[in-house]
Amino acid sequence: MALEITDANFEELVLNSEIPVVVDFWAEWCGPCRMLGPIIEKMAGDYEGKAVIGKVNVDENPGVSAKFGVRNIPTVLFIKGGEVAEKSVGAVPESALVGKLESLLKSS
Repeated sequence: MALEITDANFEELVLNSEIPVVVDFWAEWCGPCRMLGPIIEKMAGDYEGKAVIGKVNVDENPGVSAKFGVRNIPTVLFIKGGEVAEKSVGAVPESALVGKLESLLKSS
């Protein structure tokens, strides 16, 4: 299951992570976000122990969203070593997200 990432735990779970992190910025009212949700959950299971997969509710956590300039949702950030390495905006196929994560894992 994807981790719930908040303004309060973002630094600990994401910026200080030893392994790559995938962060899905979403909101309850966002249709495309609901389409992406099951993909993020599947990735959380598939990559357990290899990558941290989490979700940030933009309505409840405006600090993190503002820090990374997230204006459109869903936005998925791929973070490695505390830095954004890749970004995906909008509802995209699972293969696109998996491909970006795989390339991050290969470069580890």
